[in-house]
Amino acid sequence: MQLAPSLPLQEDFVYHWKAITHYYIETSDDKAPVTDTNIPSHLDQMFGILLQEEREREFGVTGPCMEYLLHHKILETLYTLGKADCPPGMKQQVLVFYTKLLGRIQQPLLPHINVHRPVQKLIRLCGEVLATPTENEEIQFLCIVCAKLKQNPYLVNFFLENKLKSLASKGTPDVISEDTSKGQDALSTDTGQLCRPEDLSGASGLEHAELEDEPPHQMDDLSTGLDNLTVASLPEAAVARPTQDYNLVNSLLNLTRSPDGRIAVKACEGLMLLVSLPEPAAAKCLTQSTCLCELLTDRLASLYRALPPSVDPLDIETVEAINWGLDSYSHKEDASAFPGKRALISFLSWFDYCDQLIKEAQKTAAVALAKAVHERFFIGVMEPQLMQTSEMGILTSTALLHRIVRQVTSDVLLQEMVFFILGEQREPETLAEISRHPLRHRLIEHCDHISDEISIMTLRMFEHLLQKPNEHILYNLVLRNLEERNYTEYKPVCPEDKDVVENGLIAGAVDLEEDPLFTDISPDNTLSNQDWLSSSPPATPDHPKNDGKTEVHKIVNSFLCLVPDEAKSSYHVEGTGYDTYLRDAHRQFRDYCAICLRWEWPSSPKALEKCNLEATFFEGHFLKVLFDRMGRILDQPYDVNLQVTSVLSRLSLFPHPHVHEYLLDPYVNLASGCRSLFSVIVRVVGDLMVRIQRIQDFTPKLLLVRKRLLGLEPEGPIVDHITLLEGVIVLEEFCKELAAIAFVKYHAASTP
Repeated sequence: MQLAPSLPLQEDFVYHWKAITHYYIETSDDKAPVTDTNIPSHLDQMFGILLQEEREREFGVTGPCMEYLLHHKILETLYTLGKADCPPGMKQQVLVFYTKLLGRIQQPLLPHINVHRPVQKLIRLCGEVLATPTENEEIQFLCIVCAKLKQNPYLVNFFLENKLKSLASKGTPDVISEDTSKGQDALSTDTGQLCRPEDLSGASGLEHAELEDEPPHQMDDLSTGLDNLTVASLPEAAVARPTQDYNLVNSLLNLTRSPDGRIAVKACEGLMLLVSLPEPAAAKCLTQSTCLCELLTDRLASLYRALPPSVDPLDIETVEAINWGLDSYSHKEDASAFPGKRALISFLSWFDYCDQLIKEAQKTAAVALAKAVHERFFIGVMEPQLMQTSEMGILTSTALLHRIVRQVTSDVLLQEMVFFILGEQREPETLAEISRHPLRHRLIEHCDHISDEISIMTLRMFEHLLQKPNEHILYNLVLRNLEERNYTEYKPVCPEDKDVVENGLIAGAVDLEEDPLFTDISPDNTLSNQDWLSSSPPATPDHPKNDGKTEVHKIVNSFLCLVPDEAKSSYHVEGTGYDTYLRDAHRQFRDYCAICLRWEWPSSPKALEKCNLEATFFEGHFLKVLFDRMGRILDQPYDVNLQVTSVLSRLSLFPHPHVHEYLLDPYVNLASGCRSLFSVIVRVVGDLMVRIQRIQDFTPKLLLVRKRLLGLEPEGPIVDHITLLEGVIVLEEFCKELAAIAFVKYHAASTP
């Protein structure tokens, strides 16, 4: 009696199905579109009955209508009709039926062989041809399959297991082991083909006989797609997998190239669901047995190569933020259009997609994808552009590198990008080996390029790189050379040295004449040590680090008093005191602390007794170039100086005790032949004081230049010595900024 209410439903269901099959038996006109027949109505009725049947039963109980659908292989038959597209438009109807069935029926259907087998076959029909009338239905169907796998990731292992069994049944030699039979490992065959990604679609493997009704594809859709991408040749992907069947991954990849942006975005979303599946076997199969890695990176490469060489670096810098899902650009509607904007947005949009895909991906899949981007795109495509000698080419490629450095958010992709730019070396640098990682060497050299534009662009790239949450960046560029503190000279403390000024010199202060870097300045031309340090409080050889107000004020005043009064102009202009830098310094330092917290840096410097002070000190290539440029601040363009000082202030913000000591401690006892940021500035000031004497009306000219830079004075006749005057202004502002950073760091260290 319990089954009685269901019988009319089942009879109804069978009636509608037989009505469809009778159409094919009775009709002679197979050219009429399906919409002129009753087939769509019968399919709707069948689905409605299945839905009603499920609602009337307890969850998990299969009703007779569903049993009939499964037992009579109705989905297989529908697939055959859809594949033949008979009558015209039938494929669309079949896709809609499958999509509704998988999407709205609650009971798990995919584990049934009479569901996942036809589902897999139907997947292979999707994305075969772009811009077809069924494209919308195809993507809806593919995405519902992806969503089902996302809900039940275990299905992937289930299908991997079935796939392996079917391959085993084909007599694949030397591939079946206890592990592989459990579906936990990729499967290697004598043709080099691994477990195919159709396993991820929720379909079991196809028996040999099932393949016979398939057309003999010469190559899957990847080869034609890659021709469209203007990729010169497809490396191992095409060679290793010439017989790869259509599958969920490849169908989605094909649809990412749809001219309809909405379809492409949906396909990208489907791929993102697949890569995020937590099953290790699925991740391995996805990255090793499909062309996902190759297609992502090849498209990245082709879009990069499609950028016109003439694209303006400023446009690369300033083009609006790119979101991969919103890549809908209309040249006609854009008031700020520029040549190459469409191509640039397409490249940045696809890079953003790769970045987000890696961010969402399962860990092993993320690493594999990021390594593919590193090898196939960074090294294969970007590196030759960055290493070229054409100034225009260097500028454009560096601007693009800078842009993607700013844009990257995935930790895994960032790690690969950092290794690409800087290399993986962590041992201290030596002057003889600074070119060990050629790209790193070249980029650092570009910070001091004959072209100011290239120098500024490369410095900006490094400035943004230093703001990224990756420990290796600062370690590789700076920290590895400061680990042993061999820039210091260890002097045991003598009590009588305290607060003593001997022979007019402050104990522990930098001596211009003894420093080998100052030998080219004759004693007659230099300011005496006592003069330039007269306004600084005396220091002691064993001064404590940031543990008292007196100490921090000494350091702050040391920087504020570096530039002598006659070379200062800020006190003539309201609102330009050093305190204006405090707010920015506080915010930036807080941001850096948040980034560096997980790196577990020490809170105090390594004890000198434990340091290898005998090792020859080399500040490293990066600091060498920055210090060299800082030393030429009076002879460089204003924009270059702003960028050099900006990078140095970024470095000084890092909350590492050795960075702090080397860049922000004026009283560190430098070892012979070593220089610090403070000693470099001291030398510049010594040079400045000599040159000031030669310039008539120095102070009024300096003030005029400052007011022009601030927009307080209209532009007028060119002022003599403009480069030097602008350099002095940058120097004064930089010293104020360093003083503010030192104060903020002290305040943070002393606040619980």
